[in-house]
Amino acid sequence: MSHSNPILLPEHQRMAAIERARQAILLGHGAHAAPGLAPDIERSWRRCLTMGHEPDRPVTFDCISSSNTRRVLDASRPLLKAAAPVVRTLTRAMLHTRYFAILTNADGVVIDVHGPVDRNDPPAATLARVGIDLSEATVGTTAIGTTLAEQQSVWLHRGEHFFQDNAVFSCAGAPIWGPDGRCVGMLDLTGVNVVEQPALKHLVTQSARSIENALTLAQPHRLLLRLNWPGRVLGDDNDGLVCLDADGYITGMNRPAIEMLCASPETMQAHADSVFALSCADLFDAASQHRGAFEVPLWSGLRLLALAQPHTAGQLGQHASGHGVPLKDHEISLIRKAVEDAQGNVGAAARALGISRATVYRRLQTKRSGH
Repeated sequence: MSHSNPILLPEHQRMAAIERARQAILLGHGAHAAPGLAPDIERSWRRCLTMGHEPDRPVTFDCISSSNTRRVLDASRPLLKAAAPVVRTLTRAMLHTRYFAILTNADGVVIDVHGPVDRNDPPAATLARVGIDLSEATVGTTAIGTTLAEQQSVWLHRGEHFFQDNAVFSCAGAPIWGPDGRCVGMLDLTGVNVVEQPALKHLVTQSARSIENALTLAQPHRLLLRLNWPGRVLGDDNDGLVCLDADGYITGMNRPAIEMLCASPETMQAHADSVFALSCADLFDAASQHRGAFEVPLWSGLRLLALAQPHTAGQLGQHASGHGVPLKDHEISLIRKAVEDAQGNVGAAARALGISRATVYRRLQTKRSGH
């Protein structure tokens, strides 16, 4: 069975597979490959070996200086603000698992800890402190160091950590991307001597995306474009988000938008007219007229579904907390347009949207009844 699906392995088989990997790569001085070990973890182990780390060496979790901690926290204020409501929600999902959340900056320095940390447990109390440097160079392979080095979500269980001292931990991590397309930090979910919970990799990835969206929505902008592919329903954390200033220049976008638009660093500061094959004025008109979802062409020849929303400074808190235009209204707007485009043919509209006829009727009936 593949290590990429650790939940499929009984615990004793899982631990045996990890030990075989350690024998092959770490104690065998990196000479052999280890079948079943996730490639990102193997790469991290090999980086640690290259840095001169020894897996049996004692690990110390050291804080950076007080002055540097203050500087890091001050620079991380936007991230801390965006993450706060998301972290409170995700810790409820882990309420009975003894996992807790750690937020770091892009260098792996802890800037926040949230959740049920057992301060009487030395490994937990030592790890869960603001100002601790948990980078790969300092504490070896962990979800934090590997996530930041690999720039992708990871899951590690016990002996998959490079240093033997860290084999008490199980953790999931996901990078957090800023509205300028750069990694600004990562979110980690850690437990000490706990049952393996690989589903937390999905939770941490979704939570990181919510934080990214809050960071994007906090950018100064006059127009927000929600983007997705035709046939999808707009209004959730999977939307691409593009912020435009009053002159139509891009002030920020989230990771899905970067991927949909294949945005380069230059694109992320460009004018909307260089990205979308229609005038920026049309986008602002669509927002002011509350046009609802509509398709927009790209210069590449592709088309995206878009919802243009006007934005003022007074709406910032509303958007950042995730309470913008309700998802139900987005769905209904899209469904009504599809039915209209299909000249009243509900079946054709349902096929175009990739949903059932019953869903079309139910959403439209909901709108008529005012619920």
